[in-house]
Amino acid sequence: MSAAAPRPSVLFVCVHNAGRSQMAAAFLARLAGDRVEVRSAGSAPAETVNPAVVEAMHEAGIDLSAETPKILTPEAVQASDVVITMGCGDTCPVFPGKRYLDWRLDDPAGQGVDAVRPIRDAIEQRVRGLLAELGVPAGA
Repeated sequence: MSAAAPRPSVLFVCVHNAGRSQMAAAFLARLAGDRVEVRSAGSAPAETVNPAVVEAMHEAGIDLSAETPKILTPEAVQASDVVITMGCGDTCPVFPGKRYLDWRLDDPAGQGVDAVRPIRDAIEQRVRGLLAELGVPAGA
C-alpha cells in the first residue's frame, strides 16, 4: 500500500492581507477542502479585513468576518509549494525552487462592494484554474 501523495500547499500574498489574498485563500479552501493546504499573508498587514471584501464574499457564501490579516514570514514562503503574489512588488521574499505566480488584480482597498465584486469573481476564476493546474478537483 503506497502512502498518499502529499497535498500541495499554496500561499497567497498581498500587501495588507485584507482583500485579494483573503478572497483567494477563502475560495481555495472552499473549493479544495482538505486536499490543499492554504495560507495567506501580507507584507504590511492591515488591522482588519476590508469590510467591502467581507460583504462581497458573504454574497458568494463565504464568511470572512472572523479572519484577521497575518504578517508574511519567510517560514510561510518556505513551507509553500506555490506562492501567488498580488501586488506586493519587491516586498515579498523569494526563495529558490518555489513556484511563483503573480496575479495582477485591481486592489480593493478603499473601494466599495460594487468595485470589489468583479475582483472577487476574477479571483474565483483564477483559483479554479489553479486547482486544475494542481490536478485537484474543485468541489462546491
